[in-house]
Amino acid sequence: MDSISLQFLKDLLLAPSPSGYERPVQDVVRRYASGFTESIRTDWHGNVIVGVNPTGSPRIMLAGHCDQIGLLVKHIDDRGFLWVHAIGGWDPQVLLGQDVQVWTKNGPIPGVIARKAIHLQTPDDRKVVPEIKNLWVDIAVRDGAEARSLVSIGDPITVQLGFRELRNGFAAAPGMDNKVGAWTVISAAERVSRENPKAAVFAVSTVQEEIGLRGVQTSAHQIDPQLGIVVDVTHATDCPTIDENQFGRIKVGQGPVLYRGPNVNPVLFDQLIAKAAQNSIPVQVNGLASAASNDAAQLQLTRGGVATGLVCIPNRYMHSPVEVISLQDLDQAAELIAQFCLSVDSKSDFTP
Repeated sequence: MDSISLQFLKDLLLAPSPSGYERPVQDVVRRYASGFTESIRTDWHGNVIVGVNPTGSPRIMLAGHCDQIGLLVKHIDDRGFLWVHAIGGWDPQVLLGQDVQVWTKNGPIPGVIARKAIHLQTPDDRKVVPEIKNLWVDIAVRDGAEARSLVSIGDPITVQLGFRELRNGFAAAPGMDNKVGAWTVISAAERVSRENPKAAVFAVSTVQEEIGLRGVQTSAHQIDPQLGIVVDVTHATDCPTIDENQFGRIKVGQGPVLYRGPNVNPVLFDQLIAKAAQNSIPVQVNGLASAASNDAAQLQLTRGGVATGLVCIPNRYMHSPVEVISLQDLDQAAELIAQFCLSVDSKSDFTP
């Protein structure tokens, strides 16, 4: 991954994007994509659609959702504490002890999530598994009036955003799910733009996946693609307590994951495998016996049906503040998708 691509990824990860509040991260996408294409637009839902050779045939849609899980301010009590609802699927235990940012109209307000000290807890208190409804955000104000002067009901909250490079080309950050997917599809489109594609390629940074696969539905309806590839993260199973017999053997740093199953067009899958071999790109294969829990489920069902592929980035500790991925896996996924797009023309047949 070159320095420009790495900076693009860092900028994505430092921009807040809880579902429904994706504009800051979409601004990053637009700024980067404007450097290689003039076909870029944002629809009223918030999806950013980047076109390369938009009049080509067939139409290929690359979808990577940019939204992350977060919290939303539901109530401000008279002592100034913020009570919240979840945006997306949190394990409440990972939120305890976290630094957070409340994204207000006047800028971010720092805060923390905690609970009473262990010294003050009863034995029964220590056995209780926390629930979101029992967590509060402390923004260090004097009272409710001060809090309400700073924060509004409905303001989104994220854990403290950041990016840390680890050993062996790994990196950790909140929001890897799924800003790495947005990075991959936009980066693949940029690589396609350097060549002479026959197909039209539309890379879409989709919104609101975490609350119901919403943005992919509206953007795919507009594009009306014949082919589609969704990029999301998937669970790496190379850490303790995960059963490979149930979830497969998926390792961070061993290449992107190509899924097989009823949500995936078998011809498209075979061509991705072939392109990986031709370009010496390592891939891992996993099975998916039902509709995916990501944008692929909706993309496949668009209009008359879309030949859909699913390329995933191995991710440890999904939906936590410390999601871990491999930068090499990202780069390889973008290259594989670009090579596939460049191989498709109007004579390509994806009939199962």
